[in-house]
Formats: sequence, structure tokens, C-alpha cells
Amino acid sequence: MTRTILSRVRPWGGATTDVIVDGGVITGTAAPGTADTTAADVVDGRGRILIPSFADVHVHLDSTRIGLPFRPHTGSPGVWNMMLNDRRNWREAEASIEERVATTLERAIARGTTAVRTYAQVDVDAGHERLDAVVAAREANAGRCDVEIIAFPQAGLLREAGSADVLDEAMTRGADVVGGIDPCALDRDPVRHLDIVFGIAERHGAPIDIHLHEPDQLAKFSAELIIERTRATGMQGRVTISHGYGLGRLPEAQLRPLLDEMRELGISMATIAPPTPLPTLLLAEYGIRLGLGQDGQRDYWSPYGNTDMLDRTWQLAFTNGFRRDEDIEHCVAIATVGGRSVMGRAPGLNGAADRPGLAVGDPADLVLVSGDTVTAAVMDRSPDRTVLYRGVVVADGLELTGEVTA
Repeated sequence: MTRTILSRVRPWGGATTDVIVDGGVITGTAAPGTADTTAADVVDGRGRILIPSFADVHVHLDSTRIGLPFRPHTGSPGVWNMMLNDRRNWREAEASIEERVATTLERAIARGTTAVRTYAQVDVDAGHERLDAVVAAREANAGRCDVEIIAFPQAGLLREAGSADVLDEAMTRGADVVGGIDPCALDRDPVRHLDIVFGIAERHGAPIDIHLHEPDQLAKFSAELIIERTRATGMQGRVTISHGYGLGRLPEAQLRPLLDEMRELGISMATIAPPTPLPTLLLAEYGIRLGLGQDGQRDYWSPYGNTDMLDRTWQLAFTNGFRRDEDIEHCVAIATVGGRSVMGRAPGLNGAADRPGLAVGDPADLVLVSGDTVTAAVMDRSPDRTVLYRGVVVADGLELTGEVTA
């Protein structure tokens, strides 16, 4: 791997320094302009802020319409109805599924994302076609980004015969994580649903990620079952609850006991910064690992999303009503190292004031952003960015650079 000097950078918006990268990790710092540049690539930071690169841990690369003509929304309310609308339309897009997935992933990398946990819908209609497209994009960008794939039963596991078999087979075709969805509201049999999800995970030695769109008391019931099953199967530290909208609407007196158990079992969460957000600072108080994601992007579910995790970080801060710099910086920590902790690639944040990811020995997956402060960078979201993966520049100015080498 190439030795790289990042000259005149400000880690987490602090004092200007040179950062030395070798072997894909940060190996040291030096006073500005004093690092030994012998046999090194030099990246002129120009006083920009250095942060860990983004980790998008809740994205549906397989449903994207990024780069295609804008399409009016035609879905109707409800997960099942929205799934059927997607099913009617996704094959008729103006570009192939392979092209759409690749374009979206590459745009995300160019904007500063080098770790992704993406869903790939597997069901009796799509089979593994969508999964295969995501696997191909992961392989094509192996030298730019780490990609984990969740085999995702968007249509549930009990409503259509053969769904569980399709999910099980997906784990032999390149998926890394077993997905689940709304055990009560969609499949209406949470015990059977969780039997299948946890059973497949056990057979393949894989972690679990469960979509939870259910309302407050139903979400609480499903979360209690997930907690119970995690404890019984020894899946501590390997289960993620995504969305969890309803949990965020629970009275605090009901939510705190759940968070106690989630902390005990290492159950993490992933959010997309919805209008009614999760209690972000309360999760930090309990040490719950929390990551951020783009969700679907201009797809048949929603017109929102643009591959830019700096935009989504702004949304996380905005929906939480944050104004203080330290709270907005915490959102950046969630969008970077927080997401990696959900993927098991970094420790969880040590409270809301933790600003990790730039110490000696940390992976050199980094992004330089413009701004007087970290908060200013989030507010302005300038295109002046330089992205490094394992210490090598892979994008600059929102454009990919160089050749890809795995």
C-alpha cells in the first residue's frame, strides 16, 4: 500500500497538522510542513477538516433510480402496497439493475462514503437478480469501498411460499447479513418469522438486521421478542434493529428498560433520520451503537436520497433539533465511526462527546471537507472533498479518481 502524507489538515476541525498514512492505517502526525515526504504521495489538505469517511449502513442500492429521469411517486401507503408498487416497476427502468446499482455506489464513494451496508431484496418474484447486481457492484468497487450485503425479505417470509428458501440460498450467493422485517405487522406471526431469521443466521454464522416499521406498542413487543431471541441464541453484538420508528415514540419510562437490555446484549440500531427521530442523545447515554443511512434513493418508494451522507448528516441534526456544535459533531461521528461500529468494524462511540477514528492505528478511510468548523461543513456541504480508502485517494471534487485495485 502507498505511503501518503496529508499535509495541512485539521482532524475533527482542530489544529492544523500533517497526518502520515502507511500500510492503509494512520501511523503518525507531524507539525505542518515537516513530515518526511520521501517515497510518499502528498495530498495538500489546504486547511480542510479531516474526518473518518462516511459509513452508510442503511441503504437499498438495489432499488435506486439515481441518475435516471425523475419519476412521479405512484406508491400507496403500507409496506406491502409499497412493495407491490416496486415489484410492478423495478424491471422497467431506463437502465439495467446492474448499471443502476453501480452508478449509485460510485456516486456515494465520490461523496465520501467508503463503508456500506446495503439491502438486496430477495423474494419469489425477484429471486436473486437484485442480490447478484449488488454483488457485482461490490466486486467492481472492491478497491474503493467496503460493502456488506443484507439479504432482505422485503415481502416478508410467510406470505408467499418459498420465501424462506430464497433467503437461505442468498446467504450462499454473496450475502453477508440475514434480514428480517416487521415480524408482527407484515408476517403476523413473529415467532415463525424470528425462527426463520435466527435459524438461517445460525446456519450461516451471519449477523442479523431487522427492519422495524411497526408503531409504538407493537414495535415494543417485537423488540422484546428480538431481545429475548438474541439472548437465547447467543447472538450478542450481532443483531441490528433498523428504523425502530415506534420505539422513538414510546414514553421514556417504557423505552429505558428496553435500552438497558439492548445495551446488555449489544443490539445496535440504524436510522435514516426520519421526521420523528430516534432519541439520539438517549441512545448515546446508553451506549447503543447507532449508524446512519440513505435508505432508498429516488426509487419507487420515495423521491428522497441523493447518495450524499453529508446531506443525511445534516438531516439527522435537523430532525433532532440540534443547534449546539457538539451535538452536530456527534451526528458526524454517528455517520462515520458509528456506522462502522454497527458493521463490527470499529468500537462503539464512547458517549456523545467521542470523536474517534483519527488516531494512530486507525484505518486510513478518510474524507477531507471544507468548512471553518465541523458544524459549518455540515451546514454548507461543499463539493470540495477528497476521499481516501486505505490511504489511497479514490475521489476528489465529487469525482472518482485513478484505477481501482482490490
